Amino acid sequence: MPGPGLIEDYRAAVSGQLPASIVDELADGLAETYRSYLDQGLDPDAAAGAAVAEFGEPALVVATFTRASPARRAARRLLMTGPVVGACWGAVLVAGRAWTWPVPAAARVLLGMTLAGAIVLLAVAALLPRYRPARRAATAACAGLAAMDAAAIAAVTVLARYAPLPVLLAVPASAARIAFTTRAMRSVLRP
Repeated sequence: MPGPGLIEDYRAAVSGQLPASIVDELADGLAETYRSYLDQGLDPDAAAGAAVAEFGEPALVVATFTRASPARRAARRLLMTGPVVGACWGAVLVAGRAWTWPVPAAARVLLGMTLAGAIVLLAVAALLPRYRPARRAATAACAGLAAMDAAAIAAVTVLARYAPLPVLLAVPASAARIAFTTRAMRSVLRP
């Protein structure tokens, strides 16, 4: 196999699994490393083999980028901070005797399902060994959490007469999480 063909095979192996901007950057670096080995006097096949060996196997490179992806970082942070925000809202619900609030059962079920779905998606994004599916899961989870936090803040605003003192912690916690998820979604979706 000719040297440049090995490099194109490498590019093809990572292109289906990583965003185009990362693939382009890897290909540029690989081509530069290949030219460097050619300048050192290696023949094209040996230069391509040395360049690929220096970069590492495509599966290893993809795994490394996946572990360092913004989606995984965001998912892990949200999984770690989620219980704190949840505890704040739990205190609001208990102190305000939420079971007596005039909230339709369908709304309660929808919020519960949204929360459960977001947690599952965050776990998938944090643990999945593939870049693109982890990215999609993190994006969906961030959107779900932002919507749920916005709904909780709106509900407290509408039901202000029922809002107990812990709302002073829960609303800022949710607002901070909305800000974080918005920033995280931008970094996750960045090409």
